[in-house]
Amino acid sequence: MSIDHRGLTFERLGHASIRIETKDGFVIYIDPWTDVLDSEPGDGDVVFITHDDFDHYDPDAIGAVMKPDATVAVYESVDTDDLDFEVIDLPYEGETTVDGIDVRTVPAYNDPDGDHVDDNGDPFHADGEVIGLLLTIEGTVVFFPSDTDFLPHHESITADVFVPPIGGHFTMGRHEAAKFARSINPDLVLPVHYDTFDAIETDAAAFADELEDEGISVELF
Repeated sequence: MSIDHRGLTFERLGHASIRIETKDGFVIYIDPWTDVLDSEPGDGDVVFITHDDFDHYDPDAIGAVMKPDATVAVYESVDTDDLDFEVIDLPYEGETTVDGIDVRTVPAYNDPDGDHVDDNGDPFHADGEVIGLLLTIEGTVVFFPSDTDFLPHHESITADVFVPPIGGHFTMGRHEAAKFARSINPDLVLPVHYDTFDAIETDAAAFADELEDEGISVELF
């Protein structure tokens, strides 16, 4: 299922992998993963990678979605030695431009004092391991926070389209994501990172209803 919004077409390929296409046919992928691809489209002009978890950094999936001359932009802490082409490094926090797209990278992690920690009490995603992406695509600001909790520095962020994880366990759950969405007040919310594994099963329809009752548009794409 695809969603059209302000000249952009959004498609959730599965899990946290998304595809964005402009009205001129420019194609962007974020965190493609082989397990949710049903083909090798080879149509991506830009591929963004937010961190090195297997379901976000997948060299085979990158190869499957990218054009031969595509730009691949990867968080600088990810070891990309297994890619046989050059990549653009994305900083943990900062601003850059990738093929005409203004990119702001934002720290993403689980609060070590919060609920999303492993059996040893360590956060599933520690500070410094993940980035979120604020992408300005033909005048529309898209925020893909990646695997994170709703953190204090997020409270200053605004965006037109918000693509949060809602599955819980490894990331924020649906209630925290709803709070995050209220802070951003976007035109559209497109939730990801849920129902792929037992640990991240959630009631996405309830998430949508909660926000839509408050006038925030949600599409389960």
